[in-house]
Amino acid sequence: MYFPSLTTILLGLGIAYVGHSVWTMFDLFYPTPCDPAVSSCIKPFLARNPKLELSMFTSPRGKGATSSSMDLVWKFDNFTVGAKEQRNFNISLPKKTRNNGTFFVHIFLYPQGESPFGNSRSVYQFSPLTQYSIPEAESFNLLGDKNKTVRPHQFNFLSSGHSPDVPITHWKSKLAVNVMEDTLLLDRYSVPGDLYRLIRWVRKVKEGDYLPLLYIDELGQRLKDLKPVSKESRQMTLEVTYSPISVGRLRLYSNLQQSIQHLHTMGFTEKDTDELVGIFADTNFYFLAATVAVSMLHLLFDFLAFKNDISFWRNKDTMEGLSTRAVVWRCVSQIIIFLYLMDEQTSLLVLIPTGIGTLIEVWKVKKAFKVIITWNGRKPSFQLGAVSKKEQETAEFDSKAMQYLSYVLYPLCVAGAVYSLLYTPHKSWYSWVVRNLVNGVYAFGFLFMLPQLFVNYKLKSVAHLPWRAFMYKAFNTFIDDIFAFIITMPTAHRMACFRDDVVFGVYLYQRWLYPVDKTRVNEYGQSFTEDEKKTN
Repeated sequence: MYFPSLTTILLGLGIAYVGHSVWTMFDLFYPTPCDPAVSSCIKPFLARNPKLELSMFTSPRGKGATSSSMDLVWKFDNFTVGAKEQRNFNISLPKKTRNNGTFFVHIFLYPQGESPFGNSRSVYQFSPLTQYSIPEAESFNLLGDKNKTVRPHQFNFLSSGHSPDVPITHWKSKLAVNVMEDTLLLDRYSVPGDLYRLIRWVRKVKEGDYLPLLYIDELGQRLKDLKPVSKESRQMTLEVTYSPISVGRLRLYSNLQQSIQHLHTMGFTEKDTDELVGIFADTNFYFLAATVAVSMLHLLFDFLAFKNDISFWRNKDTMEGLSTRAVVWRCVSQIIIFLYLMDEQTSLLVLIPTGIGTLIEVWKVKKAFKVIITWNGRKPSFQLGAVSKKEQETAEFDSKAMQYLSYVLYPLCVAGAVYSLLYTPHKSWYSWVVRNLVNGVYAFGFLFMLPQLFVNYKLKSVAHLPWRAFMYKAFNTFIDDIFAFIITMPTAHRMACFRDDVVFGVYLYQRWLYPVDKTRVNEYGQSFTEDEKKTN
């Protein structure tokens, strides 16, 4: 009886998931309209092309704010749903807001010439213009005056008197307002939940049954646009952008906003979800849809590479043909990268996979040196395994390659560290050490992959390498090139993705240059000729 392999099962599940995702997106953008013959249909107010006005007010109060507590900021008399508009305003902040308080914006959409307050045909939404967040710590030149190099978007705790661990009021410098432009005929008894939260209908209005759907896009309010509010911040700049929105994009944003709130309740920080929001808010929609499909393949290749890599090293009892120093370097560099990403407070989307990869590299070092750990009570003792003659030969090639590299690597790393100390501001000495270590890893890390290439050249063979795992990683490397421009990450980490493309290209060239000898026994004690004899 035939049983499908794990790879086949995972591939099938991946295809099914992509298909389900495509259908879900199609249903979001093309909801089933109501049959006009049904009496429960509700018609859109916008189908009559009414003349509308849009007004924007501000107030220290949110829900429950009255007209007397609001200040008019903008009245858009000749409002057109399909026309985009962008304005900049200087908003005066009350004393309560400057003293670590809150501030809100109130948007009204209503028929032209009527009052926005107490009007049954007025649509209303409000949203906070402030947010409590821990400010970014100031960076400074470690050898210079700390008070002269604070950047404008950073916060000086010394002069403000605030604790660096206490959230303070931040101003949202951008506001995006949308109105759904699609005139859909909906069934009042089966309105989609994501639209039901926004819809408002008036039974006595002859012109239509449900009013325009007004939406404030909070997904477009990124952490990078936040500005700290101090007691001296009497006015703040607000960029207001209006644009029409389709029913599909409105439903997508509404569902995503609900999902973000659930992630916050699960313990995800604002920075973690901000990176996720940026993928949807700052990326072209069609490119985003392709990225979602490709990310499924990335997840599949990640698992297959992990599975084959673990299988290869678990069954590996000799380091013949493999560079021990390259294994150690990958472990050390992975630890440095992990510490750097933690210091930069990178998203968990990047940090968690890096942490798992670090643990795997530590385990590989243990296998490479054949480390045996024994425990005498609570005290561990370590013992290294014996080295064969062929392993010694490989180690000699490895040592020679590292000697050549040291002539180039050490001067470059020292020069880079000195330059960074003199001309680049840092948050602390620890930050300077970690940043320079990781810059060395990113800039010259590929040099430490050269010993393995040198060993391959000397042995004129690549049969000892885990090629299946390498190919899965190669596919993911090219996918990472796409994500490097989508997910927010440090620039050095982004450039390292393209560095790996070059390394894999050299490995592929060596595989073509040194074809595998089918009579040679591989790392599992098997050969192609033996398999052919068994089949014959």
